[in-house]
Amino acid sequence: MDAMIEENGPPTHEQPEVSPSFQARRKLEGLLNKNMKIRMTDGRTLVGLFLCTDRDCNVILGSAQEFLKSTDMFSQGEPRVLGLAMIPGHHVVSIEVEADSLEDTQGFRPRR
Repeated sequence: MDAMIEENGPPTHEQPEVSPSFQARRKLEGLLNKNMKIRMTDGRTLVGLFLCTDRDCNVILGSAQEFLKSTDMFSQGEPRVLGLAMIPGHHVVSIEVEADSLEDTQGFRPRR
């Protein structure tokens, strides 16, 4: 009987290439339940826990508080408690993740 030839070759333990969308998803998953500050087009700022987002960049924050745009630098005013809040993606100007909540997350470096 002829010797059998292994068509697939020996098994390898190489890591498959990871797509950019997979990497982005992993980063977003790492941000779940982290405190975020979102500035909106009308000047308001919302602070809360990042719960989810979608393809349109809409963001859901839990335990959210709203801070109104202050007219002078010294008065921020009292925050308004919103609870669960949905921010439409087209109203988002910037998103910041609190450095304290990132210390235990791998792959992210807080800006200082």
